[in-house]
This record gives sequence, C-alpha cells and structure tokens, in this order.
Amino acid sequence: MLASDFDSHSLASNQASITSVNSLASLLREKMQAFPQLIRKKKRETKDYKIKIFVIIMFFIIIFLIGYAYVAYHQQVLTRSYFQKIKFNSHDRIFRILSHEDKEVISGQLGVTLGFDTAPFHCLEEQRRSDGSVCIEWNGIARLHLNFEDKGVFRCYTLQWQALTPGLLPTDCYELKRDNGLWFGGGVTKGQEWSLSYANFDFAPYASGDSKVHQFGNGVKRYFINSIGVAMQVNERTPLQLGVNRTENRFCLRAANDEFTFVNRLTPLPQLDYRICTTEDMRSLHMLMTQQSLWDGLKEQEFKVLHSLLEEPVWRIPHAETPESLNESAICDYSESAIAMGLGHILINEFWQENIGDFTVDKTRFPTMKDTIDVLHRRGFKVVLTIQPFISTDSANFKDAVRRKLLIYERHSERSIPALTRYKSSSSAGVLDITNNASVPWLLEKLQRLRDEYGVQSFYLDLGTGYNLPHYYQCRQTLDNPDTYARLFTESLEGAGLMAVSTASVVPKPPTFLSTPPANATWEGLRETLAAVLNYGVIGYPFVLPGVIGGDYLLQRPLSKMVSFYSLGQPPLPDPELFIRWLQLATFMPAMQFSHLPSEYRNDLVTRVAQELKDVRQTVVIALLKKYLNPSMNEGLPLVRPLWMMDPHDPACLIVSDEFSVGEELIVAPILHAGREEREVYLPQGVWKDGIDGSLRKGSRWMHGYRVPKDKIAYFRKMPDNTRF
Repeated sequence: MLASDFDSHSLASNQASITSVNSLASLLREKMQAFPQLIRKKKRETKDYKIKIFVIIMFFIIIFLIGYAYVAYHQQVLTRSYFQKIKFNSHDRIFRILSHEDKEVISGQLGVTLGFDTAPFHCLEEQRRSDGSVCIEWNGIARLHLNFEDKGVFRCYTLQWQALTPGLLPTDCYELKRDNGLWFGGGVTKGQEWSLSYANFDFAPYASGDSKVHQFGNGVKRYFINSIGVAMQVNERTPLQLGVNRTENRFCLRAANDEFTFVNRLTPLPQLDYRICTTEDMRSLHMLMTQQSLWDGLKEQEFKVLHSLLEEPVWRIPHAETPESLNESAICDYSESAIAMGLGHILINEFWQENIGDFTVDKTRFPTMKDTIDVLHRRGFKVVLTIQPFISTDSANFKDAVRRKLLIYERHSERSIPALTRYKSSSSAGVLDITNNASVPWLLEKLQRLRDEYGVQSFYLDLGTGYNLPHYYQCRQTLDNPDTYARLFTESLEGAGLMAVSTASVVPKPPTFLSTPPANATWEGLRETLAAVLNYGVIGYPFVLPGVIGGDYLLQRPLSKMVSFYSLGQPPLPDPELFIRWLQLATFMPAMQFSHLPSEYRNDLVTRVAQELKDVRQTVVIALLKKYLNPSMNEGLPLVRPLWMMDPHDPACLIVSDEFSVGEELIVAPILHAGREEREVYLPQGVWKDGIDGSLRKGSRWMHGYRVPKDKIAYFRKMPDNTRF
C-alpha cells in the first residue's frame, strides 16, 4: 500500500513537473524569439539618439560658420574700403599694413586714448576731403583721415588725427615684435641705444636737446625707419611726443602741447599727422624718405669748402674756462704746431669777443688780429669764428637790440621786455628774434664787417639746442617749436659762409656740417661719438662733424644741467691709449677735429700712429669720401653708414652697432673699450681685404677673437666680385 501510495504520488508529481517544464520552455522560447526584436529596437533607439546629437552639432556649426562668414565679410568690405594692403578695424582700431606678398610688416593700435565706448561712423559730407581720403569719426571725440599714395614699388599711407574734445591726446602705438624688424631713427637718445627697439622711455617732447639731461640730442628729424621696409615721417606742425614701452613692446606717437616745447598751439586742439611708407627694401625706402637734392644753388666756392672739410682737419684753438686764456700768441703758437700735421680750418671759439654778442674783436687781447689772420692765411689755414644768436647783457649790442626790439621777448608781456637765458660764459643773455625782419640784416651787416676787416672766410654757428631758448620765449611770428628757430636762423645765414652748426632739425645746405654733441673725454665719450655719427646719418644728415679727438671737455660727475650751461675749457691731455683709439676712429669719419695735438705726448708710439693714420686717410679714406659725395648730395645717403645700409637683408648687419662702412667699399671695426686688443668682427657678403695684414677675408661670417694691436685699427676693403678667394 505504501508502494502503491508512493507510486500514485510520484505519477501526479511527474505530471506536474512535465507541465512546469513545458511552460518554462515555452516562455523561454518566446523570450528568445523576442530578443532579436528587442536588440533591434535598442539599436534603433541608439541610432536615433546619435542622429539627434549629430543634427544639433551640425546646427551649431552652421550657425558659427554663418556668423564667422558675416564677420569676415564685413571685415573684408572694411579692408577694401581702406585701400590696398591695409587692414583696419574701426571698432577696436587695430591697424595693420601688409607687404606685396600679404605679409604683415607693421601692426598697432590707433587712437589708444579714445576708449571703446563710442562706435565710429563715416564723417559727414562737410568733414570729408576731396583728395580721396577716408574719414572716420568717433562722435564728438576724434576724427581720423586715412589716405593712400601709390608710388609704384612704394606705398605711402597718410594718417591724421584731429582731437574734437579738450583733454584728448591723439596717440598711436605700434608693436615692437622681433618678426616685425628693428626701428631706427630719432637721432641720439638719452640711453644711447643703437635701435629704438631697444630703448625704454616715457613720452617726451621730440625736440633737440642735450642727451645728457634730455631725451634727445642736438640733431633731430621726424623720421623713423624699420629694418623690414617701413618708414614714418611726422608732420613738422604736429606737437610730437615720442615714447617707447619695452614692457608692452610698443613704440608710440602722441600729439600733445606743453608749456615750453609746444607751447604755441598751432591748432585749437592737438593734431597727429604722419605718413607711413612701405617697400621691400630698407635701403631703397631710406633713399625715398630722405631724398633731396643738396646741389640746388650750390656755388663753386661752397663746393670747394665742402671738399676742404673732407680733406683737411679742423683745428680748434685750445682755451680755458675764461676769455683771458685766449689771445694772439695762443693762436699763432698752436698753428705752428698744427702745421706739421697738415693745413685746415682754424676754429676760434666765442672768446674772440669780449662779450658774447659783441660781434667785434676784443682789441685788448687781439690788438693785431688782422695781422695774425693774415699770417694764418699765408700758412695755408682758413680762419673760422664762432658766432651765436645770444647777446650778453654786458654787451653794448644788447642795449641797441633792445632799443630796436630785435630780441625775443617775454611771453604775456610788452615787446619791450626781452626774455633772458644763460649760455656758456654768459650768465645772462638775450636772444635775437629771427622772425623779426630787421634782425637778419642787422646781424649780416656785422658779419660782413668782420669779413671785410679781418678776411674771415666762414663761421661756426653755435645755436645751442632748443632748450637754450628762454623758458617763456615769444617771437614776433609764432614758431612751430624751438627747433624752428634754429632752422630759420641757419637758413638766414646760408650766404654768410657757415662751416657747421651745433643743432639742426633739417639738413643744412652744404657745405655746412652738423656737429655731434660735445663728448666727455672718456671711453664712454668715444662710444657716444660713433653712435652720434651713425644715428645722424640714419635720419638723413650726410655731413657730420665729430667732436674733438680725445673729447671736448672732462667731467667726472653726472651732469644735472646742459653742457651749454657751463663754460668748460679744453680737457687735460687724455690717456695715450684713449687718444690713439679716438684718432683711429676719427680717421674714417667725414671730417676730423683736433684740439690736443699728437706732438703734445712726446711719445714715439703716438707720433708714429698719427703719421700712419694720416697716410691712410690721404690715400684711402678721402678718395672714398669724394666718390660717395654725389650719392650723399642726391639721395641723402650718409658718407659713413651703419652696416645694414650695405645689406638690409642680413640679420647680423642690423645688430652690429660698433662697426660702420665708408660708402660701400670699406668696413671699419674700431676698438672702443680700454685695454682691449681683440674684438668680434662681422663682414657682410663679398670678399674683403684685411687692412692690417693684407689677407683676403670671406664675408657673411663672424671673425671671433680678431687681434687689433694698440697701434692698429681693423678695416677691410671690398674686392671686386670676381676675386678668387
């Protein structure tokens, strides 16, 4: 029965199990059959999700491209509206000029002081010009005129800002990026930098001064050039301030009036007006910007004087700090010693007068001056007297000039009250008003009397600098700036026989040279002399008269005032090594100037070196100076040039500041530091003949550790292109 019960229960259980298994299998089969459909459904859902994401991304890309195309289109339209090769966004005022190959050559920001609150618009019809320029205005703030001039391979762009609201100073800044080349120009700066790209100074009025205390030196010209073929010229009527910020790497131009340099407001509000020219060749561009014919009106006698300054030295008569140190005996004795070195121009400083501005010989110290000058003429010398526009209050001419109202007068006062200044040995002096039509005839009459009575052939015009004018100066006619005074004065005396001038803002008519600033009788003074000659050549002064060999004065302390505020005598005899190195440098300059003579050393080495250098100048240098005289007169190229003028595409030539060329055929590498008898020398492309040992040297390479003994100077003559090396 147990078995029977067990069997009955097992049967029922087996039947139930079979049913459960069949149900599970059926369910599993249904699920397995449904699984592919589920997978396919999931795939469809994933695919739909990706499509949605892709569509969204494409939507944003299309929106971005449409916006970019819109902006680019308007930028392109804007670029085309502002001439060829210019890109200018009038909103943020980013300005770029492109080369012929569409490579950026200059970039910067215009109107730095404007801010970004006001949107620009094209000027109203009455504000536009008929010369094809584009006019943009920031409502009631400033107005900008852009113009373009196509000169074939040269492209020139004129920019003129007009301030429309008081207090706004139009300012444009350009980047000093290394790939945008190096900037040169401006003349001598306070830091004596070789390139403006290496300078760093706050905004300063661009005017002639004493670079020991002011930002710029005695020779200025509103011309700047970049090594990749960009140049700037600033209008003379712009109250120009210049600044270089090395932190932000910017070179900036600003129009701003002040209380001295630009006290005369030529426009109701400041205007910044300048021109930018570009080309592929830095040298060609320099010729374009400085080109002027200096032959116009040049007389045969003036041409002879120019040649004589190249061929013969200037002999400055030694003097102490007071007039009593200069007399006839001193002049005769000096000329007897100098004649062994050669003839030339005897230069007598202002002490030939009793007081500055007398324009008559001091009879007490020079009782037989006419006889003395006759003796000098018979010996073959030419006599040059130093004159100034300053008239000491101790001079009898001061009262006469006041009575005739020939002097600059105090601003905001009656014209009968002369404005006074200080100059060298005169602690109180008036200044001739060159804008008074009666002043020039008055002065020319006195100079002609000197020529007739003493046979004086020429004059050295010592104008000081712009900062030597009285602080509250006022002329009968309004001056653009103090440098305009020097320009007018020099032009007025062109026919009087000017050998040289102490300051200039335009190239004086030949044979007049521009003097370098007075140099301290130190090694630093030697380096500053070379820097001045090269920098003045860069800004378009081809004829530069370096200071005295060995230095013009000696001061061991830093200057707090201009050199011209002191009555400084001849420095003591310099160290022989300094004198030799200075003489070596001067041998290759456009002109030479002595005060101390080599014979004073009573040293065989100094005497031998002086004679050897005299032979080098007579046989090598003078011939080259004469050869390159015509290019200088026609094209404004200097006689003594920085290396980049030989090869502006050679990067090494751009950075070498202690070598120079005479014309295009002679490279000079002087020693400019004490105790050195070797240096690094770079020669541009070509084959060069060593002036020391006569060997041939291949160019486009450096010579390291080149030996230069104390009695030698490194110079190299260029050989013909077919020379076999």
